Amino acid sequence: MPLKELHRQMHERMKKAIEAFEKELKTLRTGRASTALVENVVVSAYGAETPLKGLATLSTPDARTIQIQPWDRNLLGAIEKAILAANLGLTPNNDGRLIRINIPVLTEERRKELVRVAHKMAEDGRVAIRNVRRHANEEIRALEKRHEISEDDRDAATAEVQKYTDETIAEIDKRLAAKEKEIMEV
Repeated sequence: MPLKELHRQMHERMKKAIEAFEKELKTLRTGRASTALVENVVVSAYGAETPLKGLATLSTPDARTIQIQPWDRNLLGAIEKAILAANLGLTPNNDGRLIRINIPVLTEERRKELVRVAHKMAEDGRVAIRNVRRHANEEIRALEKRHEISEDDRDAATAEVQKYTDETIAEIDKRLAAKEKEIMEV
């Protein structure tokens, strides 16, 4: 039945929207050190642009420090340059063996700014989910126009699309609330 396939595709696309939102949230700096802050920084190495996570071991030895140990020590300078160029507001300390990044404590103003950024990311996620809903509803109406489904089937399918949309948006709101709490935590 075409409706089952339509619902499966809609679920998949909404799940991807949540995953994209979650990935974006991880890039937001909180008071704690997280390797997610730097793992996708692009480093010029061996004539190619490579994400940092592909060139070094990343760890957080304590709550305020990110440690980067490149597999090739010759890359220390390139990694340091890439972190500075990424404009993350982080200062790498190179000791010739590894790079340490101390995460400064966030000011109240900066925390509020990060919460605003998180809310913008959440709204972008909600918009993506609503676009998936709109597309699914258009497909359902098209199926009805082609007489492949009845009016009752259309109403039931539209209701299910709305129900799943509401659940997905609630999931984004839940993750936003958790991130907001994490950011505002001193």
